[in-house]
Amino acid sequence: MTGARPTFYHQIAVNRRRSVLLTLIVAGLLGLLGFGIGFAVGGDVVYGIPVLVGVVLLTFIVSVGTYFAGDGLVLAASQAHEVTDQQAPQLLNVVRELSMAAGIPPPRVYLIDDTAPNAFATGRDPQHASVAVTTGLLEKLDREELQGVIGHELSHVRNLDIRFTLMVAVLVGSVALLADMFLRFSFWGGMSGRSRSRDSSGGGGVQAIVMLLVLLLAILAPIAARLVQLAVSREREYLADASSVEITRNPYGLESALLKISQDKEVLEVANRATQHLYIVNPIKAFEARAQGLFSTHPPIVDRVNRLRALTGSQPLDPESPDLATLD
Repeated sequence: MTGARPTFYHQIAVNRRRSVLLTLIVAGLLGLLGFGIGFAVGGDVVYGIPVLVGVVLLTFIVSVGTYFAGDGLVLAASQAHEVTDQQAPQLLNVVRELSMAAGIPPPRVYLIDDTAPNAFATGRDPQHASVAVTTGLLEKLDREELQGVIGHELSHVRNLDIRFTLMVAVLVGSVALLADMFLRFSFWGGMSGRSRSRDSSGGGGVQAIVMLLVLLLAILAPIAARLVQLAVSREREYLADASSVEITRNPYGLESALLKISQDKEVLEVANRATQHLYIVNPIKAFEARAQGLFSTHPPIVDRVNRLRALTGSQPLDPESPDLATLD
């Protein structure tokens, strides 16, 4: 007997739980690394607590600065300009219509002059949110597909995804910064004097073991944190897809839009590695030189489409199909 067909409510609940769990893992890595460095350098548990507190304060200060200035920097880097009803009446009509359905204030709407179809949302909360779309998106998508895309972006706003991913990014950056500082300190022999002092008092063996463990953690933690950050980004995309269906009550528009955007060969010139995770579909194409060596910030399009199809009981796409071979 087959199981019951999943609903968008079920998908939303699952993705939220996974996102919170992944974020706690990154926070745990940061706390463990901070405490371990203090312990390794000082040779006692009491030295780990001040370092841990210092790391928390530094992370908080960086978060506050990025929280208030981040959206303006993203829009400026994307060369986006705010639009009026005269310039894009259908776009603004769809944004207002779906904002009402989502129960949030209409965000400010921006346009990016580029023929590659794509869109992103930014802003620290629904009261200070912006949605940016490319001219290519307006030219190549019909109204139903546009609704699916805008529903996805408004879902990011309503779900506080920008704030959530910002918090994860700051945590990951703090892990990398702390690990780098400790590795440089260790490389230049910062612990040699303390190690000799502990050796003379009989405690050097334990501290040497702790130092090796913390060195290993400092090497592996940034990699693990980055992988978790990418996993969080993918989960929030799944969450926004499901939430878009909740808002529009129509999975077909978003499904068609995802396929059309991902199969488009135009290159979005203003996109870069710092902003690629914001877009509804990864704007950096596999054939571009700048795509080499990148981890995936987005789930595979086939997986996203098949999750949408599962909501309606439609036949899933075959990932091995030649027509889908070029999709991320």
